[in-house]
Amino acid sequence: DDFAFLEPHLEMVSLPKGTVVYETGDLMPYAYFPHDSIVALITVLADGKTVEMAVFGREAVFGLASALVTRQALGRYVVHVTGRASRIDMNILHQAFDTRPVLREMCLRFVEALLAQAFYSMACNTVHSVEARCCRWILSMQDRVGRSTLPLTHEHLAEMLGVQRSTVSIVVRALQTAGLIRQGRGLITVTDRQGLENTVCECYAITRNRFERLLPHTFQND
Repeated sequence: DDFAFLEPHLEMVSLPKGTVVYETGDLMPYAYFPHDSIVALITVLADGKTVEMAVFGREAVFGLASALVTRQALGRYVVHVTGRASRIDMNILHQAFDTRPVLREMCLRFVEALLAQAFYSMACNTVHSVEARCCRWILSMQDRVGRSTLPLTHEHLAEMLGVQRSTVSIVVRALQTAGLIRQGRGLITVTDRQGLENTVCECYAITRNRFERLLPHTFQND
């Protein structure tokens, strides 16, 4: 019933890689439900450096948290994996919040999981090694893409981790030497997921478990 309420108002759109859907402070007329695209929320500092705060894939809706009050983008929303998404007018989403209690509870559960992801990303960026953080990003991407080969470049990883490209190259080479991944042109293939999970910091499991607890079967197709 809740989906039937939303369905007439959902518009399918394409999100090419590199598209900035919203810039920091932009008004957000739409919320987006990604299907096979992946969008990252990044903070852009005054010196131009960027740090990843959250990632949105098939489990997510982005724009929802801002829609609760200001409707202004919390940071830069940039597409990292080309794909599709359904978008909906924020006014319709607010109407759904007022009239559909089950839908409202599900969305609020997602907001709580998103906050946990953002909090642990901040902590992880502060105290954990680049290697552990790199493993977290690779695993998080695989959860959302649903396959072993990921469209990840060194430049992309450096931007998300807030480090130099040369640092990422050293870390990725070490992970490949350990047999955990395999590099290709613009691609990283996970060859030993369990090994990555043994190398990653605890932030990955805590965040994933929070999603599974609040929204069961979030990553059931991986």
